[in-house]
Amino acid sequence: MVTQRDVARLAGVSVRTVSNVVNNFAYVSEETRAQVQRALDELDYRPNLAARSLNRGRSNLLALVLPLDVPYFTELAAHVVDQAEERGYTVLIDRTEGVAERERQIVMRRDRSALFDGFIFSPLGLTEDELRSWAGRCPAVMLGEMRVEGVDHVSIDDTAAARAATAHLISLGRTRIAAIGVPHLPRSEAAPPRRQTSAHRSDGYEQALAEAGLPLRPELTVRVRRYQRDDGRLAMEQLLDLAEPPDAVFCYNDLLAVGAMRAVVSRGLRVPQDVAVVGFDGIEEGRFANPALTTVAPDKERIAELAVTRLLERIEADQSPPVHLEAPWRLVIDQSTTGVPGQSAPEARR
Repeated sequence: MVTQRDVARLAGVSVRTVSNVVNNFAYVSEETRAQVQRALDELDYRPNLAARSLNRGRSNLLALVLPLDVPYFTELAAHVVDQAEERGYTVLIDRTEGVAERERQIVMRRDRSALFDGFIFSPLGLTEDELRSWAGRCPAVMLGEMRVEGVDHVSIDDTAAARAATAHLISLGRTRIAAIGVPHLPRSEAAPPRRQTSAHRSDGYEQALAEAGLPLRPELTVRVRRYQRDDGRLAMEQLLDLAEPPDAVFCYNDLLAVGAMRAVVSRGLRVPQDVAVVGFDGIEEGRFANPALTTVAPDKERIAELAVTRLLERIEADQSPPVHLEAPWRLVIDQSTTGVPGQSAPEARR
């Protein structure tokens, strides 16, 4: 293995100077930096990451804790891995499927926390009180709508995005707009994050109706226990059995929307002519659905970039107050609402 001593000998500089160049320290002249870089390239030097980690008292491992039964998080995880690898970190992924006990085993046990330099965590099962007790044990960034005192946080504006999705349906002349995915539990500080996210999307849905002068009809809001395709199908069947079924539906994620469209077609109805459908998450599956799905698409790459960058700042002992970082989103209008192939809606970007 080529060492920094070998590079220093070839470049005619000290080992400390080689180390400064390898670690990209600022106080090296451009001439010397170029001289060392030529030697690094000639010898094909590769840093010993294991030794570097030991010297710094770190593992260079990040934990990514997500409910991977939802494709949105699978797609997000790929971006997190890319962002971390660019910075010399390895990501280990723990799947929770939103089960509270699984989340506790992963993030609450101190022996597991000691393995990682930091956590990126999207909680769905733990309560805010549990998350607050976890905060401060190690560097961490949370994803999603739940915010906890003492922890950095990255999300999109779910309320604004849901409002834009519902307003799009209203702009098409739809007046009986249903919502699939509303929370089972009342909104409260102690509610799990899954309830918080659905509550924010419900807020946006209700705001759009109010702004258009449309009534909120309780029979058109359907609760689900999971955000899966079959839950969307069953909810849509319930709506279609009403004496006055909806002419549009806003689904709180894309899997629910795909299931809802299946139910509509199974009844011999058409999407979007009879029932227009909007989803949320911007997953690849929605693009290949028939018809292609209109959806709110969070900028997953930007979410990953913000989360990894902030986490590494914390790992480097940044003592600044916790921050909330907001990533952009866009409403992608496609065949499930207009019958026309997809396009971004410029007025519905944030």
